Amino acid sequence: MIKKLMRDKIALITLIIILSTMLIGIFAEEIAPNDPNKTSITQKYAQRSQEFPLGTDHLGRCILSRLIYGIRPTIFLSMFTMLCTIILGTIVGVTAGYTRGIVDEAIMRIVDVMLSFPSQVMILAVVGMMGVGIRNVIIASIAIKWAWYARMIRSSVIKYNDRNYILYSKAIGASKGFIITRHMLPNILSEVIVLATLDMGWVILSISTLSFLGLGVQAPTAEWGAMLSEAKNVITSHPKQMLAPGFAILILVSSFNMLGDSLRDVLDPKEV
Repeated sequence: MIKKLMRDKIALITLIIILSTMLIGIFAEEIAPNDPNKTSITQKYAQRSQEFPLGTDHLGRCILSRLIYGIRPTIFLSMFTMLCTIILGTIVGVTAGYTRGIVDEAIMRIVDVMLSFPSQVMILAVVGMMGVGIRNVIIASIAIKWAWYARMIRSSVIKYNDRNYILYSKAIGASKGFIITRHMLPNILSEVIVLATLDMGWVILSISTLSFLGLGVQAPTAEWGAMLSEAKNVITSHPKQMLAPGFAILILVSSFNMLGDSLRDVLDPKEV
């Protein structure tokens, strides 16, 4: 799988972009040229220079430094949200798909109810009830998105339920835990990875959008959506303020989407 992925030039480029961005975020203290929260009114809207490679914002803060520090909440919080969503969705989906019967019906009816509401509207409603803050945004995203993963994973589990090796394990008295961990999870793992990679772009956009609306990451913490929100106030007089965070979100989301497409091609069961 890794060799096939490395032969795909688009996948290789997008993987390098994502990993490089993550490394820059991890070592932000060493890479960023300035303190991202240091203000200087005399330096506001300064042009690009050696001290400020991308200029400064309305408070005289270094845009490049804020862009680098903004990687942490934008990517790592999105990855944490996705990980929690996948774990919850996998547990529910495997339970429903493997046990079937009344348990499956009860879980699927709950899933149907959750999926009947528009996700963004529900996230806004949950954040509105729980209060502003990135913690509540993450909780809301997990609470809304797990149902979609549960349904997809349940379908995959049902597909493997009637395979000969599963039936044989049941016939010889293997425990449910053994069958799920040794047979079910390894088979659905590739599909879960593809789903998660394709959906990372949605999570990044969701967190950035809520931060843009003032419901997610709060000032003065650097975050790309929040940077766009600050830049929109001066879009007519200083439109360049929106370019750096806007292009950063565009490139990162596109990279995850293209990587997901490449992974789907590599891990396609028909291809194997």
